[in-house]
Amino acid sequence: MPEPANTRLFINAVSPDGVRRDLAVRDGRFCDIAMVGRDDKIEVVDLHGLLVLPAFVDGHVHLDKSFVGDRWHSHVTADSLGARLAIEKDLLADALPIIERAEALLARAHGFGTVAMRSHVDIDATLGLSTLHAVMEACERWHDRVSVELVAFPQAGILSSPGTADLLDAAMREGASVVGGLDPTTFDGDADAHLNIVFGVAGRHGAQIDIHLHEPGLQGIEQLRRIASRTSAEGMYGKVAVSHAYALGEVGSDEAARTADILAEAGVSIMTNAPGDRPFPPILMLRAAGVRVFSGNDNIRDAWWPYGDADMLGRAMLIGYRSGFLSDADLAVALDMATSVAANVLGLERYGLAAGDDATFVVVDAETPAAAVAAPSCARRLIQRGATVPIDRSRLANL
Repeated sequence: MPEPANTRLFINAVSPDGVRRDLAVRDGRFCDIAMVGRDDKIEVVDLHGLLVLPAFVDGHVHLDKSFVGDRWHSHVTADSLGARLAIEKDLLADALPIIERAEALLARAHGFGTVAMRSHVDIDATLGLSTLHAVMEACERWHDRVSVELVAFPQAGILSSPGTADLLDAAMREGASVVGGLDPTTFDGDADAHLNIVFGVAGRHGAQIDIHLHEPGLQGIEQLRRIASRTSAEGMYGKVAVSHAYALGEVGSDEAARTADILAEAGVSIMTNAPGDRPFPPILMLRAAGVRVFSGNDNIRDAWWPYGDADMLGRAMLIGYRSGFLSDADLAVALDMATSVAANVLGLERYGLAAGDDATFVVVDAETPAAAVAAPSCARRLIQRGATVPIDRSRLANL
């Protein structure tokens, strides 16, 4: 039997800059093609001029909430946040176990080319850490395919849910790596006390922070500035993100620009999924100010939102569409948010298409990155650490 190849050469690939090039892979990492020698046992893979992109990163998802993998659950309307939380608990009680649903969502995301994600997981006095443990078990089964960073998310609040502060601490000890927060003023009624707990837990565990912020208008702007101030005071530059931050899209451009400068100076990142029913942050303005703006799918077919398919390239299209992105450069920004920026926020190492990076990329049937975003193709192929990943499309179709 012949000795297996130790080097794969992907020829006739089109890189994101539009240049046709060959990609050399040795031992699962990209290597300088000039280093491929006569003694290498080489397998050649012809990509026939197809586009290659860095694999996708979902910067905000809820693996514990989704009904993917389960039967269809019709959306139930609610007239308050409290009612929505009660409806969610009822629907989840009638759903398949978390492990099964989380695995189904991981399979679907991976099938579309996602290899890393940040998942928020509900932590509250009723659930304890049971949800965290279930999601951790599902993620462990997928650890060699999808890297998942877990956020301890106080969905029911912290001050308003006695015992949750201690549970956040426990969650960090037992596997979560990011501390979550939620609408410090409107939900808990005391922004300073809420942030004291969030930043305190993060400080004790050397963890990052990701705060859900839905607070509107000038109240939301005040909250963003408060978070930025705390970030600077605690020396946490680059370690704090705010998810949603609708307020940045609800105030005038001057107010948003001033806040963007404050966020950039503090190193606070912003996540948006460009939701269909709300204003959202002005992406290009924030980027111009130096703010890292990344993206995620957020809720996928759950009690909050019936939409979603876990495809980050499709999410990039929605972000571009809702932002009015028309030029190739702007469409590339939407892609950047779902790849390199999200990877940077999550602290992924050896991510990209350069020599030394993990040879993990997506082959897409598109001429350019802009074309890939404008009309996401289902015709794609995931190469992970140099090996083609078998994707069971029939299974995906049934998830």
